[in-house]
Amino acid sequence: MAVILLDGSTVRNFVMDEEAFQKVVDLQFSQLDVDRDGMLSRAELLAEFDRLNIFKEEFESQLQPSPEAMDAIFNLVFETFDSDHSGGVDLVEFREQMKLIMLAIADGIGCIPVSMAVEEGSLLMDAMQYEHAEQANN
Repeated sequence: MAVILLDGSTVRNFVMDEEAFQKVVDLQFSQLDVDRDGMLSRAELLAEFDRLNIFKEEFESQLQPSPEAMDAIFNLVFETFDSDHSGGVDLVEFREQMKLIMLAIADGIGCIPVSMAVEEGSLLMDAMQYEHAEQANN
């Protein structure tokens, strides 16, 4: 984990550089595609969902959703990513959803810089590194 300072424009500029953004999203996709079939299955996406521990660390035990609620949340996430309802998430679908997620994060952060703890290798860390590289090149 690292603490970084960024604002919405940092994230948005990274996403709008299609080549740079796709490069890191494609790498994430390939890391999630364990069986290397070019599609993310429910099981592959669920493994990442579980790894993120979305509710386990953020809430007290009495506030954690039931297993049924977690299944419903995952099903909704999977159905959103699988926009063509093929039963798997291809690279194009993954790119599009990651773009929408990052743009929503940019909108949520807004124009005032915020400090946040992020994991190494996360898209937010990549956005900050992208901004630093851009500043160094100018």
